[in-house]
Amino acid sequence: MNVLVACEFSGAVRDAFRRKGHEAWSCDLPGMEPEGEWPNYHLEGDVRLFLDGSAGPVRQWDLMIAHPPCTHLAVSGARHFAAKQASGVQQEALDFVQLLMDAPIERIAIENPVCIMSSVWREPDQVIQPWQFGHGEVKATCLWLKGLPPLVPTKIVSGRHPRIHLMPPSPDRWKERSRTYEGIAQAMASQWSEYTDLVTQMEAA
Repeated sequence: MNVLVACEFSGAVRDAFRRKGHEAWSCDLPGMEPEGEWPNYHLEGDVRLFLDGSAGPVRQWDLMIAHPPCTHLAVSGARHFAAKQASGVQQEALDFVQLLMDAPIERIAIENPVCIMSSVWREPDQVIQPWQFGHGEVKATCLWLKGLPPLVPTKIVSGRHPRIHLMPPSPDRWKERSRTYEGIAQAMASQWSEYTDLVTQMEAA
């Protein structure tokens, strides 16, 4: 399966799919140094250049998991919404999310924290927490899905520590806040791979 992980530099989701044997590539803007086990499987540039397969190593993507920037969307910054709406940056961010969901890819997941998309676009298909996937932390993450089922929790653990929320200001704080938890990345790779395989088998029968 050809998998595009949009707006990801950490490689967490990309690597989880590659461990399953998929042709998975991450993509992020220039200057975002790729990390992870397979940093060479990273596309540097605006993801819009690669969505239709006309550029890059893959002609047709089967699945995209996108992590669009939440700076102008997350409700944690609601006190700045008026200024962001007036400047147009919030609408640009919303338009980018819509562009991703409209990409010519059969299966798509859009990931973001609790944000304005729920009210001006549509409610998420699912809200997950790290503690449902083996991490004793709190960080509500919304998923908007197309052609994919909701994730099933894999390991519910005790502990409800808001580690990300309590991080002190630092130059790298945004990086730590944007990383996908390993347990969630593994669940995406495992469950959505199995679902795609099942659908393919049913269609071939």
